[in-house]
Amino acid sequence: MTGVVASGFVALLAFLGGLFAWGRDLPSVSDLDVLEFSGQSRVFDRDGQLVGTLAPSLSNGARVNRTLLKLDQVSPFLRDAVVTSEDRRFFNHHGIDFLGIARGLWRGLRGDLEGGSTLTQQLVKNTLLADLEGARTPERKFKEAILAVQVDRNFSKDEILGAYLNVIYWGSGGRTDIIGAATASRSYLQKDARNLNLAESVYLATLIPSPGRYFNYPGYRSLMRSLLERMVEDGRVSRAQADAAWRFPLQPAGWRVRYDAQGNIVSATLVDKSAKNRNTPVPPGRAHLHFLQAVERELIRLYGRKAVYSGTGLKVYTTMDLQAQTAAERASRDARLPEGATLGMAFVEPGTGEVLALVGQKLEGFVAGEWNNATQARRQVGSAIKPLLYTLALEKGGQQYDTVLDAPISGDYQPRNYSGRYLGTPVTLRYALNHSLNLPTVRLAQEVGVRNLERKLSDLGLSVPTDAGLSLAIGTLEASPLQLASAYATFANGGEWHEPRVLRRVVAPDGRALPLPTYASRRVWDAQTAFLGLDMLRGVVNDLGRGQGGLAWRARIPGWDVGGKTGTTNDVKDLWFAGVTPGVAGAVWVGRQEGGAMPENAYSGDIAAPVWQQAVAGALAGRTPQAFGAPEGVAFQFVRGVRMAVKEDSPGLSAGVRRFFERSPAPRPQRERPQEAPAPTLEEAPLPEAAPTEIPPTPDEPSGLPQPEDLQPTMPEPSAPEVPTPSEPIPSEPVPAEQPPLPGEDFPTDTVPVPQDLQPLPEPVPPVPDTSLVPEGQQYLPPEEPQSVGAVDNTY
Repeated sequence: MTGVVASGFVALLAFLGGLFAWGRDLPSVSDLDVLEFSGQSRVFDRDGQLVGTLAPSLSNGARVNRTLLKLDQVSPFLRDAVVTSEDRRFFNHHGIDFLGIARGLWRGLRGDLEGGSTLTQQLVKNTLLADLEGARTPERKFKEAILAVQVDRNFSKDEILGAYLNVIYWGSGGRTDIIGAATASRSYLQKDARNLNLAESVYLATLIPSPGRYFNYPGYRSLMRSLLERMVEDGRVSRAQADAAWRFPLQPAGWRVRYDAQGNIVSATLVDKSAKNRNTPVPPGRAHLHFLQAVERELIRLYGRKAVYSGTGLKVYTTMDLQAQTAAERASRDARLPEGATLGMAFVEPGTGEVLALVGQKLEGFVAGEWNNATQARRQVGSAIKPLLYTLALEKGGQQYDTVLDAPISGDYQPRNYSGRYLGTPVTLRYALNHSLNLPTVRLAQEVGVRNLERKLSDLGLSVPTDAGLSLAIGTLEASPLQLASAYATFANGGEWHEPRVLRRVVAPDGRALPLPTYASRRVWDAQTAFLGLDMLRGVVNDLGRGQGGLAWRARIPGWDVGGKTGTTNDVKDLWFAGVTPGVAGAVWVGRQEGGAMPENAYSGDIAAPVWQQAVAGALAGRTPQAFGAPEGVAFQFVRGVRMAVKEDSPGLSAGVRRFFERSPAPRPQRERPQEAPAPTLEEAPLPEAAPTEIPPTPDEPSGLPQPEDLQPTMPEPSAPEVPTPSEPIPSEPVPAEQPPLPGEDFPTDTVPVPQDLQPLPEPVPPVPDTSLVPEGQQYLPPEEPQSVGAVDNTY
């Protein structure tokens, strides 16, 4: 008995604690006061050119109504019909109507539909709590009740009703949603809201609970009679008015209806199913919608709606680069996406974190969707996260030519390479990233440490999921394009992360400059490490071409230094490309708005990378091409025909990680001192000189570029566990035919064949582990065949 009481007491405390937590996390009811304002704030780009205005609006989740009506602009018949239909005691309760809840239940049992939520609660649910997506959860119901009472205390009944009539959803209008009375009256009846008669008003009110009733007018005609009777009962209309409204020959858009003298339907045919959509007015075009939306949200956060929308409004000087914004919008319109897919893209200035351009949807020939995928969406990034892990390994003393085993790992978690195959031999970090191999990446995460990776990702402004484990290394983290663009910007600015910002200066109506917050900035890489990570990104774009299995060659911009990485998630739900060039860092996401798989033959390098390339090339048009300069402490050398940046006098990795890299190190030829400028800069930089002649190799080094017969497995050192030799040789690292092109040079031709038919090794004989190479407390990872497990990660 004591245990039951104790359990009940704990449950009660947990419940009260939940209520306390929910009560602390409530939005402000002042967001509903927009109907009081008629001012507009003017928005300018970074050069002082006017690019748009911000006017009051009300949002219903992702739906926004920018055609707001005052209550006296709405027919009194519609006002009365909506109140009787949705909340008969609206003028008598204080936000919550317990009697109405009971009556709604009783009428529901009798088959008469009448909701239990008050009109105020519906308003709260569709505006202040829209982020909860109408979920029937205790949290939503609790917050809804508390906020409804607050709204009732802070606003008059007319103000609440006016807001409700502006934000309620009346169905789909095809090109845009039907939000608010102004649009609904035009869509369904081709009339202004102020001119609706009683019959038309009652018809619109019956559509609110279920707009799909439009398609079965005869079946739901009886609801109009029921609502008219209730309006008579409540004294809102007379019996004569109700009878006359029933006899009115109502003709909803697209319907041909005949009535008898008593108002009963004789025949009804939906002759034009598209009439409603054709009547729905398209909101006036709003140029640069998604950038202005981000500006508006930031202004409201900083100063409140009253400052933004009252009086003559504000003068807002933003970070927008109009050329970059226009180029991004053009790239969105031109993008060739899988059917049903949309996109989001964001571009920032690496040196400052200033946002240059935002596009939150696939732009078509009509108004863009209000939901901003560039800033609001959070999607798994897939292999676009890998450069951050590889650069972390370089920060700890690694070099691009260090090697890691491409073979399955032991344990329950069994990722695999995208192709389903593996080499079974060590590959360089450069090769593993160029080919986006998952198995070497996960091994690298084991050696570098998942906790270290989590800390670095947090430093880069990314939200790290809890308990992601090794899957974090291949992209289970979720981010917006703006977040990922800001993380990649650190490769282009020498290692500093800057919180993204859209505001430069805000001026009040009286001429005062309003205070701006201090945006965060911090160093996340030293300059040498940032450049090595940048060089790996350049390799992804430039080392391999179309015929060599290159993943990102479509991102190249002639004359410009470009680096970047693709990303694709399981079942092809998300396609990414994130990249940098001097002066611009950006990320593009492609996927379905509602989530879900795209076609299996959709590849990020073919879809997302060209969108990024077009947008960035347009942003840079007319500028003198620039190249990244190497900082002091970085040299260049050739490894297997690839020119790589390396740290001079590297202190080396920790003991455990160094052993990992030393299991089968690639040969280290003579280093070449860099010819670039002494430090990375966003200013114009001279193009690098032609690469110097490669230093003749020593007898222990490969002679020139490897030939097909040279592409044999690299054998481990005698003290390392042996990798069993397969019955047929498995090719080692295929290499590009030539060194990657320098900015301004022609791209290399594909002259050296790359093995395309890599098969898995036959089942090996389990080797005897050499524990001398395994750091204390770490697990030995022999190559083994993949096991059949529940969740196999297939990101690339």
